[in-house]
Amino acid sequence: MRRALPLLALVWLLLSACSPDASDTDSSAPEPTDPLAHRYVEKGDLPALKERGELRILVHRVADDYLPRAGYPLDVERQMVRRFAREQGLDPVLIPVSDFGDLLTELLAGHGDLVAANLTVTPVRAEQVAFTLGVDQTREVVVARSGEPSIASVNGLSGRRIGVKRGTSFWEFKEAYLGAVDGLEVVPLSATLTSDEILDGLLAGDYDFALQDSNVMEVVSHYRDDVQVVLTLGEGRPLAWAVRPDNTELLNALNRFLTRERLIRTDVRAHTDDLAGIKERKVLRVITRNNAATYYLYRGELVGFEYELARRLAEQLGVRLQMVVADDHESMIPMLLEGEGDLVAAFMTRTDARAEQVAFSRPYHYATETVVGRADEPDMVDVEALAGRTLHVRRTSSYWDTAKALQEQGIDLALEAVPSDMETEEIMARVAEGSYDLTIADSHILQSELTWRDDLKGLLTLGEPISHGWAMRPDNPELLAAVNAFWNREYRGLHYNILYRRYFEDQSRIQQQRAGRVDLADGSRLSPWDDLVRAYAERYGFDWRLIMAQMYQESRFDPDAVSWVGARGLMQVMPRTGAELGLQPLDDPEVSIHAGVKYMDWLRYRFPERLPVEEQMWFSLAAYNAGVGHVRDARRLADQKGWDPDQWFGNVEEAMLLLARPEYYRQARFGYVRGQEPVNYVRNIRDRYRAYARLTDE
Repeated sequence: MRRALPLLALVWLLLSACSPDASDTDSSAPEPTDPLAHRYVEKGDLPALKERGELRILVHRVADDYLPRAGYPLDVERQMVRRFAREQGLDPVLIPVSDFGDLLTELLAGHGDLVAANLTVTPVRAEQVAFTLGVDQTREVVVARSGEPSIASVNGLSGRRIGVKRGTSFWEFKEAYLGAVDGLEVVPLSATLTSDEILDGLLAGDYDFALQDSNVMEVVSHYRDDVQVVLTLGEGRPLAWAVRPDNTELLNALNRFLTRERLIRTDVRAHTDDLAGIKERKVLRVITRNNAATYYLYRGELVGFEYELARRLAEQLGVRLQMVVADDHESMIPMLLEGEGDLVAAFMTRTDARAEQVAFSRPYHYATETVVGRADEPDMVDVEALAGRTLHVRRTSSYWDTAKALQEQGIDLALEAVPSDMETEEIMARVAEGSYDLTIADSHILQSELTWRDDLKGLLTLGEPISHGWAMRPDNPELLAAVNAFWNREYRGLHYNILYRRYFEDQSRIQQQRAGRVDLADGSRLSPWDDLVRAYAERYGFDWRLIMAQMYQESRFDPDAVSWVGARGLMQVMPRTGAELGLQPLDDPEVSIHAGVKYMDWLRYRFPERLPVEEQMWFSLAAYNAGVGHVRDARRLADQKGWDPDQWFGNVEEAMLLLARPEYYRQARFGYVRGQEPVNYVRNIRDRYRAYARLTDE
């Protein structure tokens, strides 16, 4: 289980060992047992690959196996490549290459179509191949045995031996940074060695130091304490995927995919700690489903009964809220136990089987399970009327247990399982249209449906009211106590009652919500401006949902919006900026959208190209709000504070907050800035964008 690893960082582990299928969690795309079967020559672009139906992914085959861990960087990378292949209608085929230095040679020879091997972008390599946008960045570090003193500069390596792997960027790097060190002996290492084997050689005394990547050591530090970083060299360098230089269609498709993937990704590290850990991370992760009872989009805004209550809890705890949408109902408890969230909030019924796995809060809602049929059916007097009928429910729901209990009572009813990702609303819709016979629904869900449709009815109430609770891990007693205290304050209080009426009883409001709701089932539009945003986002290489999230933050989709400083239109562009871009008038929706996207395109090139695509985007958003100068001041201050100047969240954003204080802004080139505004701006857009991306079709 993921709880076995305290940190599952999404970094790209250079040259991690992996045997075929050992680490792959995607059984639908096995690695080839015979790579030679795919050793044909193909140098064509994406259309040629689609004719063949395969994407051959060149990876580094290393000397031995390693322990597969869920969420491990190499696994994440391979899963990403496979997702890309399937989006393009291609079968992903991994082609292992024994010598790391041969990866680009094999690519250029047409024996593969893409290199995905945590490849550092270097000038020499960039002359041979085309690189995608940066997926991460790394810095070279000198590693020594634990207990060795830190080294102030490369001169501290004089008279010692350092192990450097041949055929890698390290070999190029050593000439620039280590070549002038007197008396330093470079020990060449085989390109087939894994990172752990290199570190084992260090411990065995084969050399005094080893050259490694910083992202490798970030992972290594969490499972071995016999080595340590003693010196960091150079500046961050990008890591990317490589394609042939003339494969421009493939490169563009990969860049669009990576932009979306890197921006959407959340913290994939597994956290199973209690309330203290949540407060230290300052984020409460709530697992739920996308449906009308819990969490959905309404005219661009995130809403839902469970969502609003979870947000209120997060506010009271002094942390941010992160919603984690499960793919289906049955995966929510496993996700919780594996540390992908801190609690489940999804009107979960407390059953004996579930109570053996999770700890439930005190009940915050009660409902009765009701047999649902078409409106023209007569009411049922008792359960005997179910004889000869078929109930369609999810196998993992409490409804299934109820139906099985009826069968055990001798009721001659049939029970049909529906997909685990099908919501109760959709099941009822199929009952209404006649494709399903009957189903079971909680009374509040049926009540909400009946406020806007007249083709369904409750035919029979089954048993006494059942309780719903929020679920947590059994070994998180502090969080459980905090949640119970929250419900003791909130349950049936004014705020709770207002929300309950809004989502389950107010007929006119529910009808409005249905009309403007976005969910996975219907692929509804986010706003009247979707098509325009798609067009300009595609022209400038952005994910349209990111621009939509930014537009909502700027104007709430109001084309007539004017800010107190004179910014105008959907994207709240200043008139001077619009004039410089050659785009007027800004109260024209298309002009405003074009101006905002074009300005974002200009901003992202104000920051180093070596930055991973998502960091470049977060900095650009902050600059859109506060100006490039203030963001650059914040990056400099972050570096002075020992924080990472290349990471916005948790690093540069903290420095931005400091620039509102005299002792800091007096030393900044661009002076004072209300730092909380860009910090909130970027966070709100990121969270809304991720929700848009999950709840809408690409």
